[in-house]
Amino acid sequence: MDGVTWPAGGGLLPATRIPGGELAAVAAAADYAVLPVGAVEWHGPHLPLGTDLILAEGFAAEAGGIAGPVAEADGAAGPVAGAGGASDRVAGAGGAAGPRGVLFPAVPYAACPGQTRPWPGTVSIRPEIAVGYLADVIEGIVAAGFPRLLIVNGHDANMSTVRAAMEWVSGRRTASLLLVNWFQLVTPAETTELYGPLTARGHGGAYETSGVLGFDPGAVRLDAVTDLPPKPKLPVGHPYVLVESRPDPWQGWSGHISLASEAAGRQVRATAGARLREIVAAWVAAPPPAPPTADPLPDPAADSPTTTAGDPTAAAGATGGDR
Repeated sequence: MDGVTWPAGGGLLPATRIPGGELAAVAAAADYAVLPVGAVEWHGPHLPLGTDLILAEGFAAEAGGIAGPVAEADGAAGPVAGAGGASDRVAGAGGAAGPRGVLFPAVPYAACPGQTRPWPGTVSIRPEIAVGYLADVIEGIVAAGFPRLLIVNGHDANMSTVRAAMEWVSGRRTASLLLVNWFQLVTPAETTELYGPLTARGHGGAYETSGVLGFDPGAVRLDAVTDLPPKPKLPVGHPYVLVESRPDPWQGWSGHISLASEAAGRQVRATAGARLREIVAAWVAAPPPAPPTADPLPDPAADSPTTTAGDPTAAAGATGGDR
């Protein structure tokens, strides 16, 4: 392996296949890096424990406009292929139509809510551990030469821990850190249009189940459950966050699974994937941020005169005249 290049139209290179000696050239030519974050968590008898990882990795690949987790080029084992030095190969991709990204391995484990921790297969880490771990991973990617980092999230509880880690890193490194939750890329109104008036969104529900069907239909067992209608939301139109020990009904999941289908999954994947690519294109075209600073804001008093010509006492104090 003596050179790296992106597919002709841009896309993603897997970070794990980049030789260390070529990393600097790849980082200099890349527009951004991508980090999927998910969870290993019970989603019901019908969905795999890696549901959030399937969706995070799947949509991370969609960000690069490719069909799978890693682009395949001309039958090679991956897009890291070719001859010549890295700088030559990267320069050869200069006419790429889309942004060029580097895909890092997914973060598989996460803090999981009390609602799913007791259920079999959920592997949860403490929130304070999750924040510290994510901060180290994010800073490591930025320090490797990727100041723009897209984080594609498949797990609701990651929204707070990833955000906290991003805020910490942004005060230490020059970085543009973008968090996109795949499940927010299709609006509630659109899921109502797709699934009808019954609730489709929610943990293990029809929307999430369809999402997995859009990437890996063989991992889903639609016949393993019957509908478990979720607890109704509060009858208000204002945004809120409600955390409860165990909503009822609840079996570590809830939803109208009868509404899920591969066709709906393909539509969810296409719509959310297209919107993610729009976000990435706008983001990489935006100006980069300035470096962080450890200095406090300027003190207006420091710029004000402390003495006047008619105040000899102040002048003597300023020059040490009391000696």
